[in-house]
Amino acid sequence: MEQWMKISLLLCLFGFLKEMRPSEPFYYEFLIGPTKDLTEDQILKEAYPLGTYSNLVCLVILFLITDICRYKPLIILLGLSGIVLWSLLVWTHDFAGLMILETIYGLFRASEVAYYSYIYAKVDKEHYQKVTSHTRGAILAGRSMSGVVGQVVISTNVLDYEQLNYISLASVSAATIWAFFLPPVSQSLYFHSDDSKKQPLSKKTKSAFKLMRTHFINAFTNMNVLKWSVWWALSTCGYVQVEAYLQPLYETIQADDSNIYNGAVEAIITLLGFLAALLAGYLKFDWEIKGELTLGIFSLIQGALVVVVSQTEYLFLCYGFYIVFGILYHFMITIASAEIAKRIDEDSYGLIFGINMFVSLVFNSILTAVVATEGIGFALEPRGQYVVYGGYHLAISLVFMAMGIRTCVVGRKTKPVASGDGEKRKSILPS
Repeated sequence: MEQWMKISLLLCLFGFLKEMRPSEPFYYEFLIGPTKDLTEDQILKEAYPLGTYSNLVCLVILFLITDICRYKPLIILLGLSGIVLWSLLVWTHDFAGLMILETIYGLFRASEVAYYSYIYAKVDKEHYQKVTSHTRGAILAGRSMSGVVGQVVISTNVLDYEQLNYISLASVSAATIWAFFLPPVSQSLYFHSDDSKKQPLSKKTKSAFKLMRTHFINAFTNMNVLKWSVWWALSTCGYVQVEAYLQPLYETIQADDSNIYNGAVEAIITLLGFLAALLAGYLKFDWEIKGELTLGIFSLIQGALVVVVSQTEYLFLCYGFYIVFGILYHFMITIASAEIAKRIDEDSYGLIFGINMFVSLVFNSILTAVVATEGIGFALEPRGQYVVYGGYHLAISLVFMAMGIRTCVVGRKTKPVASGDGEKRKSILPS
């Protein structure tokens, strides 16, 4: 077996184990249960927002040091933070423990940047597409299996919500042990490149930041990269907000103690989202001209779905609309990622998508502060929050539909004309 394939398989197993957290779809139900001394307001309006803010702060720090540390130490940190997180979830019962837990959760999520960057430092560029598909597939397989396992054991009463956490703890512990077997990275793109190995620290640092600046300017002075990145960041923000507060909304809608199917829903959305992403990879479409309008239309549908979900009294309608919402997101985020990636330098993938994620988390923090945080914003109940999230997606749709209509009109004014050298496109607009 070739070396790049071995490394890909090692990382895939880590990713699968990391995502095997069957307790996560039932996280809120566990927190409001009898084993915890917590109120719903404490969970929703104080603890949940802290997780968002912690994620933003930790991402800034880890994003800056991932290249310096050469990835592997931060992958181990990812696993260790998962062990601490689920240990706290199992063995702490008061509000102080929950606040510490949410802070660690932000670190856990932010550390994932090292996982997604590691593979590109260990394999040649010719294998990027293959290893990306491998690691993405491992993540989706872990999430899907996690949802299935969680749903089966809850529906059959084999385990309760608390006992599910032991499976999650065991899985992230196994992932952490496995992380120690990942090959170390001898070089990285910015601070440990071949050219900078013999340079003094000051010159090495200067060269690294100069290269980052070059990659940043080259990417975001391209208007196509800029517009797709803006949608990527805004839409990811909206998706994360909808996903984060969905379990409290389920609890609000559900009026009795009937069975819930959160795990099954997560498994379905993962599988169908994966299929939607595959379809996006094969779809032939003029994204240059019609991309903005398509983004606007998809955001419009997503906004309408979220608004309906905020008002429904039917849990299964909420499940169904959330699945459709997620499929639309996975489809278009794949398109957006591909449109960005094909216009930037391969070496700058981690930097550009890291910046996009940072912008997304900034908007997440703003939304969380205004909508959900006690003492800062309106601290709305779940239904009120989802009205805002629906309006947020509708606002995105208006902006991109306006841009899309303008682009389509301009595109129609550009027509092919005959030429001795073949077909060329000539604009009739004044230059």
